[in-house]
Amino acid sequence: MAEIITPGDEAQLAEAVAGAAGAGTPLEIRGGGTRVELGRPVQASRTLSTKGLSGISLYEPGALTLVVKAGTPVAEIEAALAAEGQILPFEPMDHRALLGTEGAPTIGGVVACGVSGPRRIQAGACRDAMLGVRFVNGRGEAVKSGGRVMKNVTGYDLTKLMCGSYGTLGVLTEIAFKVLPKPEAEATLVCSGLGPAAGVAALNTALASPFGITGAAHLDARSLVRIEGLAGSVAYRTGQLLGLLGAGWEAVSGAESTALWREVRDVAPFAGRDGAVWRVSVKPADGPVLSENLSTAGLDHAALYDWGGGLVWLLTAETGDAGAGPIRREIAALGGHATLVRASAATRAAVEVFEFEPETLARIAAGLRAKFDPAGILNPGRMRG
Repeated sequence: MAEIITPGDEAQLAEAVAGAAGAGTPLEIRGGGTRVELGRPVQASRTLSTKGLSGISLYEPGALTLVVKAGTPVAEIEAALAAEGQILPFEPMDHRALLGTEGAPTIGGVVACGVSGPRRIQAGACRDAMLGVRFVNGRGEAVKSGGRVMKNVTGYDLTKLMCGSYGTLGVLTEIAFKVLPKPEAEATLVCSGLGPAAGVAALNTALASPFGITGAAHLDARSLVRIEGLAGSVAYRTGQLLGLLGAGWEAVSGAESTALWREVRDVAPFAGRDGAVWRVSVKPADGPVLSENLSTAGLDHAALYDWGGGLVWLLTAETGDAGAGPIRREIAALGGHATLVRASAATRAAVEVFEFEPETLARIAAGLRAKFDPAGILNPGRMRG
């Protein structure tokens, strides 16, 4: 079992990283441990935990600004925001049920893995809500990028670069976010029985309307469209959309609506089912096309569609390459990218987990890793073999 190092503050973390770099000791970076199975397996004798870096550093509800330490549990952040009637706008997914992991998701893990949910279609992704970061690079140096207000854009690209870097460029210690008021009301329009093509077509009809859709998904032969905002506005837009979408649609609200989108957010229909899970991004209209082409190619699979069909979750049998061959071929033809989200360590070591990078982009990525982590000690192998 790997030795676990749990620094109590950024200075201690920087000292631990600097010591590991000097000794050439690989480190697996871990927050709550709920997303440890994302990416390729990391071979490291030591685990560097951010659990000791926890707490809200600054919260200004009137300025819609939140600064939190990386090891802070997401549940703690959401509770503090809820007390002021506010939310994280990007609705981060909870991977525990899908991956079969335990523990408490931390905000650093959310940012490191670039995790967002169904509201991204309207409010943007995790990276869009980030105002600034503090992190420790592979030399053990503390780095600050960005600030607490959107107009302060110093190093803003570096802030975004850390989102989705899977701990390979630096260890996050603190993140600043813009937050949003919690919608006063929400309603979900539901239609059962539509096939993927008809369901996604209906979702795109709703998204093309002027009614401010904040979620559009098709799963288990159910098509879902979400509306949020002031109660009167939600009631009006719901009525207009019911008229636009036609027969077979009904509206649900309150806890029932919230539960539906938690199911979408966490890919609940695939939780507890055997097989590998892929996250594929294509043009919305191409979601059902991708699934149909995969069936034609002989790949048995189940598919869920989020963001109007632009995000497709695929469940495949974990045999051979877990469907990587036909999925990559279809992505090459349709455009987009595919990520292997769930599979055994052996499969994740043997199959390219992330989309192949063009040669120019691969050189840039390698250059960045060499600059930020010259000794190659931070999550080595997590993103590339």
